[in-house]
Formats: sequence, C-alpha cells, structure tokens
Amino acid sequence: MANGGEGSPMHPSPSEQHSMLHGERVAVQINSRRRLPDFLQSVNLKYVKLGYHYLITHLVILLFIPLLLAVTLEVGRMGPEEMWQLWVNLQFNLVSVLICSALLVFGVTVYVMSRPRPVYLVDYACHLPAENTRVKFSLFMDHSEKSGFFDERALEFQRKILERSGLGEETHLPVSLHRLPANANMAEARNEAEEVMFGALDELFEKTKVKPKDIGILVVNCSLFNPTPSLSAMIVNKYHMRGNIRTYNLGGMGCSAGVISIDLAKDMLQVHGGTYAIVVSTENITQNWYYGNRRSMLIPNCLFRVGGAAILLSNKRSEKRRAKYQLVHTVRTHKGADDKCFRCVYQEEDEKNFMGVSLSKDLMAIAGDALKTNITTLGPLVLPLSEQLLFFGILVARKVFNMKVKPYIPDFKLAFDHFCIHAGGRAVIDELEKNLQLTKDHVEPSRMTLHRFGNTSSSSIWYELNYIESKGRMKKGDRVWQIAFGSGFKCNSAVWQAVRTLKPPARGPWTHCIDSYPVKIPEVYKF
Repeated sequence: MANGGEGSPMHPSPSEQHSMLHGERVAVQINSRRRLPDFLQSVNLKYVKLGYHYLITHLVILLFIPLLLAVTLEVGRMGPEEMWQLWVNLQFNLVSVLICSALLVFGVTVYVMSRPRPVYLVDYACHLPAENTRVKFSLFMDHSEKSGFFDERALEFQRKILERSGLGEETHLPVSLHRLPANANMAEARNEAEEVMFGALDELFEKTKVKPKDIGILVVNCSLFNPTPSLSAMIVNKYHMRGNIRTYNLGGMGCSAGVISIDLAKDMLQVHGGTYAIVVSTENITQNWYYGNRRSMLIPNCLFRVGGAAILLSNKRSEKRRAKYQLVHTVRTHKGADDKCFRCVYQEEDEKNFMGVSLSKDLMAIAGDALKTNITTLGPLVLPLSEQLLFFGILVARKVFNMKVKPYIPDFKLAFDHFCIHAGGRAVIDELEKNLQLTKDHVEPSRMTLHRFGNTSSSSIWYELNYIESKGRMKKGDRVWQIAFGSGFKCNSAVWQAVRTLKPPARGPWTHCIDSYPVKIPEVYKF
C-alpha cells in the first residue's frame, strides 16, 4: 500500500470520521472540527505569489506575440506602392536592415528555445485482476476471523470500516492473501508485482505497437515494496530493454507518487528529445498486510486493493496524431519542512512489533492545507482571466487594505471539464466535492473507482480517467485535473488536455461492466 491517501468515514457517530493516506496502512478517528478546512477561509499570500510567478516567467513570450501581431497587421494594411517605397528606403539604410534582422532572429530564437517540448500521452493501460482474486465482504471477514490474529474488537472495527468505506464487493486482493494462512513472503510479493506490472505493460505494448527497445526512459513508483533488484530492473529484464535506458524507481511517496512520476518523466523528456517514456504506478499488498489489533493501523486491510497502471509518454511531435492527451501542467506541493506534516503518516511497529503506519489526528487538516496551497498555485495557470482578476482583487483587498469582504474561491469548473480525485476513501471525496463546489457528475469517476476497484494507491487516477473515456465523455479540447495526496506530506496535480475526441476503449478495466455504472452507494452497506 502507498504512503499517502485519503480517508473514509468508518464510525457510527456522525461527529467522527476515519481517514487514511494511501499506501500506508492507517486509520484514525477524526473529530468533525478536524475535517478538511473550509477553503472559503483566508489564503496564504505567498502561495498566490508563487502561482503568479509562473505567469511572469513567460512574460517575454506574452509581450512578443502581441508585438508580432501588430507588425503583421500593419504590414497587411500597406498597398503595393507603400511596400515598394519601404523597400527603396531600406536599400539605402543597411544599418537599420541589419539591426532589424538581428532583432527578429534574436526574438524568434528566444521564443523557439524557451518553448518546452510538448509531452504527449500516447496511451495507457490499467491492470484488471483475475476473477478468482475477487474478495466479497463476507469472505474478507471470514478469513480475518480464521487467521487468528485479530481479537473481537478488531474484527468488529473492520466490519464497520467495510460497511462505510464506499467499496463494493468486486474488488481484488492478491492470491497470497486468499490462502489460509496467508503466505506473505518475498516470492509472493514479487509474483503480485509481476502480475500487475507485466499485465498492464503487455496491454500497453499491444495497443501502441511500440517496441520495448524503443523506450528511452522508465519510471516506476511503488511505496512500500522495494526489492533488490528494483521493480524497474524487473521490467527491463522481462522485456529485454536497451542497455542505455534511463530508469528510476520511486518509493515511500504514497498515492501522490503517480503524479510525481509523470512530472519526473516530463522533465526527462525535456532533456532527451525524440524518445518514449513509460511510467508504471502500482502498490504491493502482499507484504504490507497488518496483523495487529491497533485500530489506527487496521484500515488499509479494508481499503487497499490490487491495481496498477502503465502510461506511455512521448515528446515526438509525430505522435500528436494518435496521442490521447497533452500534458499541460504539473504542480507539486511538499509540506515536509513542518514536523507535524512530516510525521502525520509514519511507518512504525505497534506494541507487539507488527509493522504498520500510524496516522495523526491532524491528517485531514494537514491534507486540506496542502490542497489549498496546491490549488492556489495552480489557479493562475488554468483559470480564466476573469476568475483570476476577481480572486486576486478580493485577496488584495483583504490582505493589503484589510477590507472586510467575503473571500472568493475561484470556480475550478470553469477551468476543468473532468476531475480525477484519488480514490483513497469516501471522506475526502466528500470534502473536495463540497469545498470545490463540484457536482455529483464531477466526482462520479472517483466514487465509482473506489466502489469497483477500491483504493489502488497511485494508479487510481488512471482507473478514473478510463472510466470517463469508457462513458464516452472525453471530447477534443477537454481538460482533466488529476489530484493526489501522499505522505511527507504532499499534494500533487497534473493537468491534461484531450488532443482528440475519444471513443470508448475496446479493451480496459471498465469494458466488461461500464454499462452497470454508476451505481448507488449506500451510506452503510450491510452484509
């Protein structure tokens, strides 16, 4: 499981919620006053400045383009006689011609060199686990009871978590955990990793017709399972990739590691031209099952499930014709400098030396603060100018002139057509829906992914994107916001724009069941 994620309500009392960061097996009771902060409250001005810094860095381009348009329009208004007279004058003014030519060449050079290489998402694939690995709630509780590790209180606690989790009964656990007793050794963990990663990669290579030897960059993220040789080395060995491939293996970054991997691949594609990059996002459950009775560490057993995704990126302009999306922005927020944020999700042993992840009661407040910082930075990059001016004007009025005006939270629905909120748990999806003023349709992909596949850590945002495509909702020009949380504490965003209108995929994790979704998810599911 990944070190970071979202929580889910799991207590009968309406004033309490349990939440968790994906990738780390955790649970905690959180009073209602510790829920995500209301984003209508004040915003830290320094993060607004950071967001507007992105605009200032492109100031030269923004000024050059209007100037070029003005010159073009002016030349277009000139008649043949005026053009000839201008040419005659320039023949006798060589210095002016040379200066103008040099300035033009310099301006074009600066513009071309300052433009980043476009990063295209050619295609991606999500792993669909085998039918025999499905785990119904009754089977889950039966195995938990027969394992002999859990006392009555722990068993009842897990039952309440399942009832309020938002998960359905078609999620998957690895084969090793279907056995009694569970066989959670290194070999089984490797088998789980290979089944997920190779399953997604096989489908990706088949769909794209790209050969493994064509891949120049490989980034793999998995938080809590980092064997030697690494997971990236396992992939290189399996597909006999070329010897000069640049590989990266990210660990300990939780559910947000998927966006971090995309950001890393993007940076590498800016350096190395004309190549492909593959990102593999997954998590491993086999060796990270919690066998103790501390309630704050039992939640991952109930929420985390098998899943993984493989994404093919490229900076080749020729790939735009068949690519699905173009990467527009990545924004990363890291709050690890603060001790409270750093320790809010912390892997440790319980009193009986069972390994798990402890979760601070301040987790929801910390997650909300990280999210507020992230969207404050992201806003100036994606929001319409009208929203930016209104937001910034009111912020200056409050911060600089101390005017008592109501804070204005920009309408992100004007910037994005689709939202992929990490499906870590029901509670945070609820909070983001409320605080970002989203509709039920906007959070439908996240809720349905949680119901069908559970919390699959960093790969969940790709199951959600596939859900949108499978419903036939992705149109050319649509913008998608992927957002995820991780231990540390981190909040990361990726913004994509559809290059073309996408038909429902012929093959994918939702193909066999998309017609039965969306489903109604009860507040409490009795079984």
